[in-house]
Amino acid sequence: MVKRASSFKSDFKSAYTSARSEKWASKKEHFRPHKSFHRSYKEDYKRELKVPGLLSHAVNVFKVIFKNWKLFLPLILLATIFNILLVGLMNEDTYTAFQSAVDETNQNYADGKLGNFAKAGLTLISVVTTGGLSQGLTETQIIFLAAIFLIVWLVTVYIIRHYFAGHKIKLRDALYNALTPLLSTLVVLVIFLIQLLPIVFTVIIYSAAIQTEFLSTPFYALVFFIFASLMILFSLYLISSTTMALVAVTAPGLYPMKAISSASDLIMGRRIKLIIRILFLLLVVAIIYVVFMLPLILLDMWAKSTFDFLEGIPFVSVYLLIATIFIFIYSATYFYLYYRRMLNYDNSK
Repeated sequence: MVKRASSFKSDFKSAYTSARSEKWASKKEHFRPHKSFHRSYKEDYKRELKVPGLLSHAVNVFKVIFKNWKLFLPLILLATIFNILLVGLMNEDTYTAFQSAVDETNQNYADGKLGNFAKAGLTLISVVTTGGLSQGLTETQIIFLAAIFLIVWLVTVYIIRHYFAGHKIKLRDALYNALTPLLSTLVVLVIFLIQLLPIVFTVIIYSAAIQTEFLSTPFYALVFFIFASLMILFSLYLISSTTMALVAVTAPGLYPMKAISSASDLIMGRRIKLIIRILFLLLVVAIIYVVFMLPLILLDMWAKSTFDFLEGIPFVSVYLLIATIFIFIYSATYFYLYYRRMLNYDNSK
């Protein structure tokens, strides 16, 4: 009798283990190691991710782009030409106004002691932070601008995907075929913009609080700081997965909501690492702007002060547009390579 009970217990345990394994195998494609309002164990949500360091990853992106320069250089030229034709360049008067503001600041607050390098740096910061490319644009021009950069994103991901697949493609093929997931990408992009609303609301409330002197009271300032921090963290939490979904949705036949769900599963337990990568990308973007733009602004300042006939020629505006398109290509490649790493693909090629 004891043997029979022991045998039944052993058989039941074996059958239960087998059924549980089959159940988890069926959920493997949509595995969530954590659910809201449920206790999570470290063994469940800890997910190892073998990726290069921050600097190594950033350098690897440059290598991939430069290896495919025969595709990306024409893409940059095409995007620049269409932007000039459909959107236009930053108004030269706007650039001159930035320079005048820097010169006035130099005279009023620095007694004219700022050198050309410092003035060029302040001009660059003013142009980039105020959105020099989009200043004074109509709604139609803004739509064309967004469409051009969205196409650049899709074509870049298409080129990089086929490069790692070992395919030899032409830019013509990329332009014709990369736009297939355009509608799906637009849906994900709209969701991405909606997830940015907490930050937008925080900025609006901050502007109203400054005008009404609401933040002059230390207690209210502390309350607003806590509120703003929570809103920003909440928005970053949401967009972290949607950023990867902008890459995932470019895969053939993948629907927008499925891409968002898959990206959310993929970065589960890895959000902080992704946010650190995004912050480091912002640092790399700033360095690219400095390396690309500062020498040209210095050269432009010297040339236009020496040769009067060069006044009004938008050298800086054209170069700013080219640099911005390159940065967009770099960002798309940056996120795609990290996405491949999360899928356990080897990016060394």
